[in-house]
Amino acid sequence: MAAWTRRTFIQQALGAGGALALGLSCARPEHFAGGEWLENLSFLDGKQPLQLGDGLDARFHTDLTALTPATLITPNEHFFVRTRCSDLLNFARPWQIAVRGLVERPGEIGLDELKPLVKPMGPVLLECAGNQHRPFGLMSAAQWSGVPLTAVLARLNIKAEATRVLISGFDEYSSKPHSSIPGASWVFTFAELEQYGAFLATEMNGEPLPRDHGFPVRLVVPRWFSCVDIKWVNEIALLDDGARATSQMLEFASRINQQGNPQFARDFDPALIDQAALPIRVEKWRLDERIVYRVVGLMWGGERPTDKLMIRFGRDRDPVPVNMPYAQETNDTWTLWSHAWEPARIGFYDITMHIDDASIRTWRLDRGLHRRRIYIRQV
Repeated sequence: MAAWTRRTFIQQALGAGGALALGLSCARPEHFAGGEWLENLSFLDGKQPLQLGDGLDARFHTDLTALTPATLITPNEHFFVRTRCSDLLNFARPWQIAVRGLVERPGEIGLDELKPLVKPMGPVLLECAGNQHRPFGLMSAAQWSGVPLTAVLARLNIKAEATRVLISGFDEYSSKPHSSIPGASWVFTFAELEQYGAFLATEMNGEPLPRDHGFPVRLVVPRWFSCVDIKWVNEIALLDDGARATSQMLEFASRINQQGNPQFARDFDPALIDQAALPIRVEKWRLDERIVYRVVGLMWGGERPTDKLMIRFGRDRDPVPVNMPYAQETNDTWTLWSHAWEPARIGFYDITMHIDDASIRTWRLDRGLHRRRIYIRQV
C-alpha cells in the first residue's frame, strides 16, 4: 500500500461516514476531530510484509497496518498470495474441468458452460491456514463473482452412492518446492458445499481472476481456511464415504485444528476459520492536554457474529470490553474495531484479544498467537 501523509491518515481515521466509530469512554468521537494525531507506534514483535518466492514457495503478505473503513476490500495487486501461478500452466488451450467418479457420464465442463451461470457472490475474506506468524498478512478480502457449486453439481448425473465431492486444481512446477507438497485437492460433503455457499470464482473485484489467484477459475468456500480454496480448478470427482484424505488435507490437518491424524475424508471436521481478532496499529493522540492511545484492529472468523470482543494489556490485567460501538454483522469477511486506552505507566505492554463467550471456538486467541507487544514512552 502507498505511504500515507499525515493529512490522509487523519481524514481516513476520522472520516468514512463514521464507519470506524471511536467509542471512547473518556471522550466523545467528535473530540478526536479536534485532537492532534501524533504518531503510530511500531509493534516490537512486528515484521515487514513479505513478497518473495515462486510457485508453492511464494509468500506475499497484505499490509494490514493501514486498513481503514474505505480499504477493507483489498485491491487485487495487494491481495495476499500463498502460491503463485505455475510456469507449466498452458493458457493457450481452452480450459476444461474434468468430471469423473460416481457420475453416469464422465466428461468435461468448459468455461463457456459456466459463463451464463456467473453472478455476484459478495465480499469474502480468504485466510491462509498458515497465517499464525507475524505480521499476519496472509489474509485479504475481495468482492467475488462466480458460479455456486450447487448449480454446477445440479447439471451432472450423479450416482446415488456418491456422498462427497473432490475438487482438484493444477499444482505442478518445474522446480521442486521447498515449503509445501504439490497436490491441491480437497474433499467435501454435499451439505458442506451448500451450507457455506461454496462457489467457483471467475472474477475478483470486478476483473477476471489474476493468474496468481487461480485464473481462470478457483474454488472459494466462505468461512473456511483457504487451503480448501483450490486454484486453477481442473477436476471435479464424485466419491463415496470410502474416500481417503488427500495429501493437502493431511498436510494442513494440524493447522485447521483436526482431531488426531484422520486418514479418511469422512473423519475431517470442516476447516472453519475460528473467531479471531488482531490489533493492526496503535495510534497516539493528544486530546485536551491528555495523551490517549487508540488501538485499531480486525475481527474475523467464527460461525456467528458476536459483540463479546475483549482486550487485555499485560498478563497482570483482566480483559476489558472493547469500548467502541463496533458491529460484526457477518462472518464472511472482517470487521474493523478500535479501543481508547490511557495507560497507567510507561513501559512494555502485551496486547491480547479475547471473546467473552465460551460457546465460541477461539483456539488461536487461546494460544496467544495474535499477541502484539508495544512500548509506551509517554502517558
